[in-house]
Amino acid sequence: MNATGTQKLGIPELLAMGIGGMIGGGIFSVLGMTVEIAGHAAPLAFAIGSLVALAAGYSYVKLALGFHSDGASFTYLERAFPKHPNVAGITGWAVVVGYVGTLALYAYTFGAYGAHLLGSAESPAVRMVLSAGVLLFFMVVNLRGVHASGVTEDLIVATKVILLGLFAIAGAFYIKQDHLVPVFEKGVSSVFVAGAMIFVAFEGFQLITNAVLETENPTRNIPRGIYGSIVVTSLIYIGVALVAVGNLTVEELTAAEEYALSVAAKPALGNAGQILVDIAALLATSSAINATAFGASRMMAEMATGKRMPAAFSFRSRADVPWVAVVALTGLAMVFTILGGLETIATFSSATFLLVSLGVSVANLRLRSRTNSKLSLILLGIGLMLTTLSLLITHLAANEPTTLFWLIGFFAAIAIVEIIFCQRECPTPTEKDDVDAT
Repeated sequence: MNATGTQKLGIPELLAMGIGGMIGGGIFSVLGMTVEIAGHAAPLAFAIGSLVALAAGYSYVKLALGFHSDGASFTYLERAFPKHPNVAGITGWAVVVGYVGTLALYAYTFGAYGAHLLGSAESPAVRMVLSAGVLLFFMVVNLRGVHASGVTEDLIVATKVILLGLFAIAGAFYIKQDHLVPVFEKGVSSVFVAGAMIFVAFEGFQLITNAVLETENPTRNIPRGIYGSIVVTSLIYIGVALVAVGNLTVEELTAAEEYALSVAAKPALGNAGQILVDIAALLATSSAINATAFGASRMMAEMATGKRMPAAFSFRSRADVPWVAVVALTGLAMVFTILGGLETIATFSSATFLLVSLGVSVANLRLRSRTNSKLSLILLGIGLMLTTLSLLITHLAANEPTTLFWLIGFFAAIAIVEIIFCQRECPTPTEKDDVDAT
């Protein structure tokens, strides 16, 4: 607690924020897809994803401490490229679009596990209704100005971690060694491809940088919060993936791609285990949808206030809610989660946050004298992200050309819209220099 009596965020709160953000959809959403791509090497794919997250996390930590601002990636790119406002603008738009993708992913996962819990796992209509319903429910919650309290969020995070830990421990006794070999049955490159496609499962750590101004002793606690949450989440992901692959065949997990974790719980925990995992997935995705809609709508409002998005997104209701932004996010996410497949949604979201993380790392490279960052670690991170992205693009070009086409089209559209909008509304370079000088 600071001198004014305002409660500050400590290590427990930051860890809960990071772990909760990552496990919000995370392993529940992408386990089946990871197994389908990497086969027995799925646990290694999560390990690759964690290394990329740690590499990105290094630049986020350094920039958060160098520039105490809740604007996070948008602010970092703005400071790194003061003469080129489109760079930060495109990044800001990309982050918002990425949040649309994560909302769609969480809603899709909620619908899939909800349908499985109701005994309608094979019904696309039930999944779609549940997915759309949960988005509309939390749109209403956000429009009323209500969001989950810190205590509730902490309890949900604890419940997720405990249930996944129970699954990993109990399932470890049922692992069949012949299910784990050959490790690289689908090739070594498949591990990196899967690691890239599931990066969205690690993007939640970035939420911590949005709270740097509310953090107690940020110089000490921000690094511990970011690195600690990535490590804890990675251990859970790797452990759960190892147990899932060791308990069931690749074919069984792939067949239940959308609710694979629930099916993987049955050998060790029986039907009760499946029900517990279904409930944990519903809690996790609900919490993540609420928090993402709340945070993303505020980011849109801030960008609109700064003339980096249409002014309508800054319109607030009597409850001080940016209602246009909330409705727009919900509508776009609903279209995406109904029309898109799980792999398409996850790939889109992962590619978006990989590109944003790469941009943040480049920003840290340009600002390293201010952030006191090690050049070797920045270059290592950039190299790892470029390699992962290159393999992902190669995989999509060979196996999912339509998905790659839509990805390129989305990012091109974002760039065009930002450039056209910025020509009319953005602050001048002189105004931006004045801001940087302060």
